[in-house]
Amino acid sequence: MKILFIGSRLYDDIDWYVREKGIESVLTESNEEAINLDLPDQVFIVPRGMDGPKQVALMQHVDAIVPLIGIDPPLIDVAYMKEEIEREYDIPVVAANVKAVELTSNKINTKKFYNEIGVVTPQYQILNSPDELAIDFPVVLKQGEGQGGKDIMVAKSMEDVESYFDEFDQALCEEFIEGSEISIEVLGFKGEYVALPPIYKGETTIEGTHPLNKVKTGPCMVEGLDNNLVQHVAYQVARNLGSDGIFEMDFMYSAKRDQLYAIEVNTRPNGTRYLTTATCGVNSLCELVNMAIGEFSLADISDKLEYYYSTEIPIGDYEGPQPNEPVKSFEVNDFVVHGPKGYQRVTARANSKEELESLVDKLT
Repeated sequence: MKILFIGSRLYDDIDWYVREKGIESVLTESNEEAINLDLPDQVFIVPRGMDGPKQVALMQHVDAIVPLIGIDPPLIDVAYMKEEIEREYDIPVVAANVKAVELTSNKINTKKFYNEIGVVTPQYQILNSPDELAIDFPVVLKQGEGQGGKDIMVAKSMEDVESYFDEFDQALCEEFIEGSEISIEVLGFKGEYVALPPIYKGETTIEGTHPLNKVKTGPCMVEGLDNNLVQHVAYQVARNLGSDGIFEMDFMYSAKRDQLYAIEVNTRPNGTRYLTTATCGVNSLCELVNMAIGEFSLADISDKLEYYYSTEIPIGDYEGPQPNEPVKSFEVNDFVVHGPKGYQRVTARANSKEELESLVDKLT
């Protein structure tokens, strides 16, 4: 079995699994200085875009293609490439289709999509100028495109809104929901979908604290919230998108209103994947490989499910005990260190809260 992987940044997360499965790995990357280029069996440096990976896939006679792209801008090109490759060459590409990417890569499109399928989302409006504002303060101002908190402001006054419009001509304006931030991964392939356990990412803040700076825990344990509801709504969203791969969804739960709100959905690997793996034993990136080789099934996911207490802590530069090889595998470790130097995080798991606290003390 030969698989083409597109993008090297995430490849070290699954290199151990690819080798375990005896898969011949081919990788394309546009940056010759990128990390992880020493890991695959073959590497091809290609121009940006999907034409280079497409040509390599055909030249190398690969059996499947797995894009490992964790940022939004290339996703639409990947989606068009997927539809062409699958239609004309019958090579499976484990990625979202054009419809799903068009609905999720723009936050305004996503809002309309939620309304169409009956999923509750915070009240919103499109602002073309500050004086159009019709939602009570505080409000959240966003751009239609962007990720990782980029171009987001929690506005507490008209002066804040006006300062936002000093930089932008338009804004997606949402009511600010006071409550718990929740993330969940859904895996989908050939019409089958499974929602993994929800992850708790902390409480919303007027200051707009970035998720990377928060301590996150799994599984989500928020008083008053039924995790089955989160999984049901996430499944509903994924099923209506009707695509393949990983869906990462963000929700807010307001205890005051006893209401779950859908915020956004991404069709790519996401920042909570380590915590999800630690919590339930299912590695979403490894499942992309399983989709490519025909070993993905809901029954298999059910058999793999485990139940741990887990946490992810921002730590800067990690100096604690070293994990076992392979260092990114929870199959041989109770903790994983990830992220670039200066911004590293530790994700750890244990069988009880007490054991987890003891492990965290040892690591930090």
